[in-house]
Amino acid sequence: MIELRTPISEKDVARLQVGDTLEISGYILCGRDAVLPKVLKMIEEGKTEDLGIDLHGQVIFHTAVSPAGVGPTSSNKVEIESSFEPLSMAGIKIHLGKGKLCRETIEALDRCRAIYAVIPPVTALLGSKTIEERVIAFPELGMEALHLIKVDRYPAIVGAAHGRSIYER
Repeated sequence: MIELRTPISEKDVARLQVGDTLEISGYILCGRDAVLPKVLKMIEEGKTEDLGIDLHGQVIFHTAVSPAGVGPTSSNKVEIESSFEPLSMAGIKIHLGKGKLCRETIEALDRCRAIYAVIPPVTALLGSKTIEERVIAFPELGMEALHLIKVDRYPAIVGAAHGRSIYER
């Protein structure tokens, strides 16, 4: 088990390999299909400072935050998968979610020196490892707003790194 603490460094990403098991602690962003296009627009407009956090070294979890807890959504939805490269270029180092990614996304992660890690759909477990949560942007989206949560030892498995994927043989 590899323990990581946010923010994630280039050195952290460089040592991770497909199939490694992770425990991530610290603050991570949460966003999915409704909010990611809005965040991408902020990146394009150079307005990410309006979020009040630095995206460099951040982790983003493809999820909504609700009273039921947090659990991964499919990362291969168009709105989500198309966000990998621009978010990675803006500083995101780890994308958390579930599902198989297309080859182009895996290659983009490699170019941007970022990775994708899979979180099993275990909402109750993740809820017990979530220490704090707050909305940082787009509150009108409710549970699909951009949240910042503090976590302790979130489990994940590296699903794509350095041009390779656990879904490919």
